[in-house]
This record gives sequence, structure tokens and C-alpha cells, in this order.
Amino acid sequence: MSNIAIIGATGRAGSQLLEEALRRGHSVTAIARNTAKIGQRAGVVTREVDVADSAALQAAVAGHDVVISAAHFSTIPASAIIDPVKKAGVKRLLVVGGAGSLLLPGGIKVIDSPGFPEEYKAEASAGGVYLDTLRKEQEQELDWTFLSPSAEFVEGERTGHFRLGQDDLLVSAEGRSWISFADYAIAMLDEVEKPAHRRQRFTVGY
Repeated sequence: MSNIAIIGATGRAGSQLLEEALRRGHSVTAIARNTAKIGQRAGVVTREVDVADSAALQAAVAGHDVVISAAHFSTIPASAIIDPVKKAGVKRLLVVGGAGSLLLPGGIKVIDSPGFPEEYKAEASAGGVYLDTLRKEQEQELDWTFLSPSAEFVEGERTGHFRLGQDDLLVSAEGRSWISFADYAIAMLDEVEKPAHRRQRFTVGY
């Protein structure tokens, strides 16, 4: 079992990653600005950290096998996560990505498609920059993976049934592109346990 640090462990994606990691018997350090909602739980150590505090984040992730970041892109630049992780000596970083940088038929990015919601553009654009930053990382320094959800990233049941893709947006037979936080967490923890997308982006959807 792995010793996993989850940044943003109280968010909608982060909380499901926490539940899935515990379900599988991993030890988890839950990192967030306010960890009160997590409470006292077996297998969980909580650390209240402002991610903007590089030294505090470095100390919080030190000694872990894997760091999973579920922090928002538009408020936290890539370097605020990547640099402390590397300085702490943690080799593996898995990132909760976004769908905006995925490709549609014809090669256009989702973020550049007609009708993409204006209110999501800042986050989606920052997510694309984050992915580009990871792709420039030196191989020996950081073993990273960026998992993009489908277009709709929503509350829903944990089914265990989904598809994986690479850089193209997944769309169901019904024409919907979506994944629940719970099933997304399964795909992410599968990657923690059996790495299949080292230094790559991949995606998950129904």
C-alpha cells in the first residue's frame, strides 16, 4: 500500500479521491486550508496548509510515495505544486486535470469550440498551461500523470464502469460526455496502483 498525499482533499474531486484511497487501504495525508470537515479518521493524517506557502507544502508532502493534486488551476499556478513536490523528493505527481485541453474531432480543443462557457475559460485555460508545464518537465525529476475528466464532471454513483482515452474527448453513445467524481477517483487510484500513463495525459468517461 502507498503513502499518498492529496492536495485539495476537501473538494468535490479531492474528497472522492480520499474515500477511494482509504477504501483500498492506502495511508493518506489530506492537505487543505481547512480540514475540519474530514475529522478524525483511521488511515488519515490532516494538514492545514495554504498551497501558496511553498515551504509548508513541501513539508506536508515530504516522505510520501505519491502526491495527488486536486487544486484549482486558475488560482494555483503549476509551479506552486510542482516545485514543492520536487524539492520534497517525491517522484510521482498525479494531477486532477480539466477537459478544456482535450481534443474534438478535427483537432480543435474543447476550450476553443463554439459555445464553450465563458465562466469556465479561465480555469480551463490555466489547466492547459499546467499540462504544458508538466510536459516540459525533465524525466528524471518528476514522474507525472494528468487525468482529464470528461466535459461534465459531476456528482454521481460509483459504478466502476467507464472508458479510458488519451487526448480525445470521450462521448457516450447517447452523445453525452461525463464522469462522476466517484468513478473518476477509481481511475486515478488505478493509476496510482498500476501506472499505465507515466508522463502522459489520459482521460476517463462513460
